[in-house]
Amino acid sequence: MKALCLLALLTTPAFADDFIFFHAPSGNIHCMLMSGDDASARCDMQQLTQSFPVLPRDCDLDWGDAFEVSSTGRGHVVCHGDTVMDPQSMELGYGASATLGDFTCTSQKTGMTCTNAGGHGFTIAKARQKLF
Repeated sequence: MKALCLLALLTTPAFADDFIFFHAPSGNIHCMLMSGDDASARCDMQQLTQSFPVLPRDCDLDWGDAFEVSSTGRGHVVCHGDTVMDPQSMELGYGASATLGDFTCTSQKTGMTCTNAGGHGFTIAKARQKLF
């Protein structure tokens, strides 16, 4: 029954400015897919060895633990003062994917991969984060 509810939620058609919040079974990676004018896929991590430790000069907020991809272009590290972490979000089991609009995130034991329709995005895990 739980799988059917999750399947129904993940295949429901999206409307303007819809959001999907979910987290990896480990609880370390939390993500949000958003449609509408600012459509994107974003994931935040609680624990990690930062692959991008150098804080940019124009970032006065948190750096290195949040990753995002928009409808066009490559994935990037987010300079942020907010989070998409929600302990009440649904768990996206290993091997499962969530899709909203042009974005898909897939949960694996090795980490979370999120992509846009152009194939750009990010793969993140506690030990390493990669942008493409």
